[in-house]
Amino acid sequence: MGATFRASMTWLHSWAGVVLGGLLFAIFWTGTLAVFDYEIDRWMAPTTRLELPAKPASLETLRPFYEAAVAAKASNWFVVPPTERTPVFLIGWRHPSGSIIRLAHPETGAPLADPGTLAGSRFIYPFHYMLHIEPRQIGRWIVGLAAMAMLALLVSGVVVHRKVFADFFTFRAAAKPRRQILDLHNVTGVVALPFHIAITLSGLIFFYSTYFPSAWRVVFPDVQALYVDALGFYERQASNRPGALASLDDMAAKARHLWGRGEPRYLVVFNSGDAAAYVLFARSGEDSVEGTDDAAYFDAASGALLHQHSAGRPVLTAQRFIAGLHAIQFRHWTLRWLYFGLGLVSCVMIATGYLFWLESRRKKHAQLRLGGVRLVEGLTVGSVTGIVIATFSFFVVNRLLPLGTTFAGQDRAALEVWTFCLAWTAAFAHAWLRPDEAWMEQCAAIAMLAAAAVALNWLTTGDHLLHSLGHRHLWPVAGMDLLLLAGSAIAAVAAFRLHRRVRKMPS
Repeated sequence: MGATFRASMTWLHSWAGVVLGGLLFAIFWTGTLAVFDYEIDRWMAPTTRLELPAKPASLETLRPFYEAAVAAKASNWFVVPPTERTPVFLIGWRHPSGSIIRLAHPETGAPLADPGTLAGSRFIYPFHYMLHIEPRQIGRWIVGLAAMAMLALLVSGVVVHRKVFADFFTFRAAAKPRRQILDLHNVTGVVALPFHIAITLSGLIFFYSTYFPSAWRVVFPDVQALYVDALGFYERQASNRPGALASLDDMAAKARHLWGRGEPRYLVVFNSGDAAAYVLFARSGEDSVEGTDDAAYFDAASGALLHQHSAGRPVLTAQRFIAGLHAIQFRHWTLRWLYFGLGLVSCVMIATGYLFWLESRRKKHAQLRLGGVRLVEGLTVGSVTGIVIATFSFFVVNRLLPLGTTFAGQDRAALEVWTFCLAWTAAFAHAWLRPDEAWMEQCAAIAMLAAAAVALNWLTTGDHLLHSLGHRHLWPVAGMDLLLLAGSAIAAVAAFRLHRRVRKMPS
């Protein structure tokens, strides 16, 4: 019975990994990068490489942006004040034909040039949890399915590898490649097992209202009713009559007084330009894992307090804590780097799982003249080195395209995304067309793209490493350059070793 159970778990572990491993790699890769999404923003949007002032500009300096939103008949208008990680005002509004995002200088409130990029926070991070497939939340459901598969892979992996503690200390560097790959797969799986379980399960809990709707539909008729009860949301209908906006600075001061500590994380003007407009101020929660749901609502015309919310329900607080651990938006740089490292370990675990499947079947499939290995190897190369090539191409084209570039009706941000997608597609095609050289050539491409991104950053902005390291507010840029150079070096070594291996293979 025990042997049969383990055999079934081995089958599940192997085939679930082969079928969904590429998707899981993409999710973990982008999730790892998303740990530093705002730092990637700084690198890709040079206009935001500013020093955070001791006292940011008055919110009243942003009133021209509000007036533009009202003129565009925007339903709401929001502001995210400058922070250490994003030292500029982020301003946005929605109108019938789409959404507008603008940046403003932290000291003067003056408009900054449109960076023309979705960068990390608006492309890489959303890709991690919804693959940029928006209709009917299909992308979130695909990622949720992958997360459930990941949990099954982790459980079946523990069953298959019964000697968990032995696997933790076993890596035979002098063994044959197949044994090395299995050892590396086991070591990376065991050393980060708690992280794998916690990050996968917390990702599902993060979107509980999507993945577990029956839990709240028993009590609430819709999600809005849930948020009103659990988060203290306040709303009122527009009057369809024009209205004024009182001093935002005065409302912010009242909010600070109500909270007793902390600064606004963001503010939103609902029903903008209407006599029934109201303003939400939400407190920053960078000092705690679960963040905060402290909020104050004011009448836009008079500035009078309409509603205040502070304490959340215990169950919701637990959910926010788990979600906070996943998103790591609180201030803890050591833990942020630990997440980044463990994320890369997860990527290695998935990649070596693919490689072991290939090495354990390559000889047999060749004898039987089966095409499964070639198909899976192309999938592996495209999923692993392919998405890295796509990501680095995304960075390179960001530094190559001038601001305001358009082509075939697409703006600069869209062209960057198209570059990512086309480079990834080309990597898959290359992997299937040149199976013997694909790993080597794609590692060489990664090395060149990463080095080119660093060089182009220097040439287009002047922020070379010595300059960036010498200015504290440019450390995120320096960190990005250093990681790119490290990636280039690792890929170059891998390409060189693979080249030697290819030359030794019989022709």
